Amino acid sequence: MDENGRSDGLDEAFSEIYGELKQQARRSLRKLPHGATLTPTALVSEVYLKLNQARHLDVTGRRHFFALAGRAMRQIIVDQARAAQARKRGGDLKAITLQNSHMSLAQTADEVLDLDQALDDLGRLSERQRSLVEMKFFAGLSIESIAEILECSTRTAHREWERARAYLLARLKASQ
Repeated sequence: MDENGRSDGLDEAFSEIYGELKQQARRSLRKLPHGATLTPTALVSEVYLKLNQARHLDVTGRRHFFALAGRAMRQIIVDQARAAQARKRGGDLKAITLQNSHMSLAQTADEVLDLDQALDDLGRLSERQRSLVEMKFFAGLSIESIAEILECSTRTAHREWERARAYLLARLKASQ
């Protein structure tokens, strides 16, 4: 325990999967618009800082850790997009494409923010689907890994992914 009464569980979990998180951060950042200044190392470091600053954070297992890391990556990427939008104030909107195996991240800060709002809306309908999208899209996990974390079959995780993807596609098209 540290002086704040928090256990070293976060440090242990982070140490065990640092390499995997860095690979997933690299994949997620490839989807960002050109000119993004975030590096995989910086993103993983920001995830650690964000999780470490959370009060009363209690990591209860691999599933919980990846859900927290995926959400933190999303928040960091969205914050970066908001900062870019504040600097630029404008730009052409391009369509967000949702492909069969994965989503292609937005090309502009506005699209990242639209995606963030769509994910919040999805979370109100299905927290599980929102978590699944965060793990796949932002943390870069495979459907097989997500199924293991969510403790469901790969087929169920794939169906949930397809439903979430369809919802997001419709929601994003409607906001254009």
